[in-house]
Amino acid sequence: MRVRHGLPRFRRSWQPNTGLIAIPLAIIAAVTAIDINIPEAIHLGPFLVAAPAITASFAGPGVTASIGALAVAAQALIGQLHGGLMTANHLAQVAALFLISVLVTIFRYVRDRREQKLEEVRAVATMAQRVLVRPLPRSIGGLRIASMYIAAESEAQIGGDLYATVAAPGATRLVIGDVRGKGLPAVDEAASILGAFRGSAYRELSLPEIVAHLGNAAYWNKTHLADGDPDAEESFATALVLDIPEEGPSIGFVNCGHPPPLLLRDGKVRTLEADEPALPLGFITPSASDYRVETFSFELGDLLLLYTDGVIEARDHSGAFYPLADRVASCNAIAPDALVRHLHDDLLRHAGGNLGDDAVIIAIAKGC
Repeated sequence: MRVRHGLPRFRRSWQPNTGLIAIPLAIIAAVTAIDINIPEAIHLGPFLVAAPAITASFAGPGVTASIGALAVAAQALIGQLHGGLMTANHLAQVAALFLISVLVTIFRYVRDRREQKLEEVRAVATMAQRVLVRPLPRSIGGLRIASMYIAAESEAQIGGDLYATVAAPGATRLVIGDVRGKGLPAVDEAASILGAFRGSAYRELSLPEIVAHLGNAAYWNKTHLADGDPDAEESFATALVLDIPEEGPSIGFVNCGHPPPLLLRDGKVRTLEADEPALPLGFITPSASDYRVETFSFELGDLLLLYTDGVIEARDHSGAFYPLADRVASCNAIAPDALVRHLHDDLLRHAGGNLGDDAVIIAIAKGC
């Protein structure tokens, strides 16, 4: 799961690249030396304003102010050597350079403050994401699990993709889902589904019963908390809820409009399509009888891959979708961690480093 830990330290502005500092210093030295040695009728001093302006693009307000002060001192030296500093022309040039340096320093300071606030917001969003969608355990109930979460936008590392796992009687139960939309309504819907899933663990519900519970939670959340927001009123969530028994070579799941799992066995990939997929969560108030459990073989050595539509809808520069099944089949990885790492890197290469939607991939294998 790609998240950052802790609040970031805001130190970028105070650690400028020492190589870049040479550029404004060289400008000041060159303009000063040339201006002193050319006829007084030619004035190159105004070019000194480039020094603090360039510095502000890569250094903080302290360094920018220092370069500005040095440029003002150089302008004063030029004026003193060219007929005296107190002439109207030289005084105007010094005053103008001083004013511009002050303004550039202020702008840099304001920019740094805004960047600091943005970094804090990003860190809070990351912590909220970790509370809402907790990292999956690496092993549970005789299973090995690897997962990743890629946010579509680095500035907003929280969205509507969701997943969780709990221990059920004699089995491990997982849910993976994707809420329609983005922003706070999607986050709120995801939180209600995850809360219902985790809170029902102790009730020992059957798979259809727990899916009905999730569906009712999603519907209640939409109808009672929408507050007239048309986007919230039209929200729904696709979901896949699975039971993986500790004994026996099989799995059972209920698919509520979610992309089907992939099963990798002996280098071949099989799509586990549901014969009777159910409606996504949030459309109706369902009952357990609305859902049918689909059963498939899951043996030692198999890899089960769960994912959200942000993976298969990722496009390359030509507009082609990411061919997940083909990429899984061509991967030589036999462990969940290796498969997830490979797909993570391959997906980002395919999409040019930027996804249009959040993406989740979970790989599961039997045997700790």
